[in-house]
Amino acid sequence: MTSLRKLGPSDLEVFPLALGGNVFGWTADEDQSFAVLDAYTAAGGNFLDTADSYSAWVEGNRGGESEAVLGKWLKSRGNRADVVVATKVSQHPEFRGLSAATIKGAADASLRRLGTDYIDLYYTHFDQPDVPVEEIIGALDTLVKAGKVRHIAASNISAERLRASLEFSDREGLARYVALQPHYNLVSRDTYEGELQDLAERTGLAAVPYFALAAGFLTGKYRTGATVESARAGSAARHLETERGRRVLAALDEIAAAHDVPVATVALAWLAAQPTVVAPIASARTVEQLPALTGVGELTLSETEIGRLTRASD
Repeated sequence: MTSLRKLGPSDLEVFPLALGGNVFGWTADEDQSFAVLDAYTAAGGNFLDTADSYSAWVEGNRGGESEAVLGKWLKSRGNRADVVVATKVSQHPEFRGLSAATIKGAADASLRRLGTDYIDLYYTHFDQPDVPVEEIIGALDTLVKAGKVRHIAASNISAERLRASLEFSDREGLARYVALQPHYNLVSRDTYEGELQDLAERTGLAAVPYFALAAGFLTGKYRTGATVESARAGSAARHLETERGRRVLAALDEIAAAHDVPVATVALAWLAAQPTVVAPIASARTVEQLPALTGVGELTLSETEIGRLTRASD
């Protein structure tokens, strides 16, 4: 059985692959979503990542569809205590931004949709630089003290704002971010490496990267001349046009063949081996797509293989 990893300074222990909930209520209907969730937990998975805005971008949706599907699944399976539920605030059409009132209202709405009385990990989805970090942390601390949120985290935030947030929490003895969700993968390293990663490492934050498979490019299904039916095909396929994208694919192919595992598993294993990274996030629309993701817990790359992939992605 894959061993769980400690999430930064928190008391949460998570599977090394967080299951992305962006597809629930979007490209995966309720039955498909339930099947994927069942298969993920059967494989030992316990870390579910969603957001209050998923999937407001779909015509006819209002936001919160993913949380609602997840809530129905948790209720029907009776397993709330066995999973770590992460959701996010700032992008729901009715709760935009990070004012104290917005954070409070959005959290209550998320709890209703999830059918639970607590959120394990609550992220600020996108920072709102014109709201003082004191107001944001203060509102999040209130949720923690009320027992509605166990731990707080940040996503899409600058190193400067993250540092200010951590310093304020430490100075005032308030709830402190335990994790960071950056955009990070083999073909997008400058979105995290450098100042932000250094700060996370120095302050003990766990990284839970999104776009871990570059919208599907790092699964290896995008090849020259191949047509892929996917809602995100355009953004993924553009990596084929770059020399780096082709270099990375070649290195992934070689290492995947050596281990007899899917390309996606190798891409996730490289990410999981990076400093601060505890659990990459990836989503599956079908049960068949899952083993390539959950396999990251069983694959340990050699230093040589990690170095080969790192050089290919420079």
